[in-house]
Amino acid sequence: MHYLPFLSTLVTFAFAASVFRRYLLKHGPYLLLWSIGLVLFGIGTLSEVILAFTFSGLVLKLWYLCGAMLTAAWLGQGTIHLLVRKRGVAISMTGVLAAVSLLAIVLVLSAPLTPAASSYNLGMAISSQYQDILTRGGLTIALTIILNIYGTLALVGGAIYSAVIFWRKRVLMNRMIGNILIAIGALAPAMAGSFVKMGLVDGLYFSELIGVVLMYIGFIQATTVPARESAPITAN
Repeated sequence: MHYLPFLSTLVTFAFAASVFRRYLLKHGPYLLLWSIGLVLFGIGTLSEVILAFTFSGLVLKLWYLCGAMLTAAWLGQGTIHLLVRKRGVAISMTGVLAAVSLLAIVLVLSAPLTPAASSYNLGMAISSQYQDILTRGGLTIALTIILNIYGTLALVGGAIYSAVIFWRKRVLMNRMIGNILIAIGALAPAMAGSFVKMGLVDGLYFSELIGVVLMYIGFIQATTVPARESAPITAN
């Protein structure tokens, strides 16, 4: 199963590069925040690749911090910037998220590892071992839950909201389809926790790959200008 995180990493960083290129053209802050979220996701999947070959306490902490705590929140914050029009609200929320993220970084990087780290099994998925290795206090666990709920609701809810708007107006149907794919893709990693609880720990790798591929396809679909709109207008 080790090749799945490798594929996820390649797709994720290609996705992040595409979003950042669009940010350089359009200058929308939501694109920058989506880029940050995707880079965090890529660091998480890259950490899985590294941990499949060798153990590192720092890499384990980066995996938990980027993958389990921050990715969904920063992707969702990008959607907040896209949809919330009231002046100053999105910026203020981003400031709060930045402060919470800084707290999460301090908590995770300073957390001690347990003696179980010495018996780390390279043949097992990290999702089935991290709880025994990484010491997590109540605040860390609470922040993990809050950040994931916030990010998932913002990203998935925003994508569904946008899809409904385009469907009702019967315009830009490619964007409606793209937002539906983004919503489904965002839900896939969110379901990984359920797979782990059922003992299907490798389901995390499948859900990550499927999720990022669907979101990437959705992004391309939503940002592609239909031929009839991009064609030059000619005089009769």
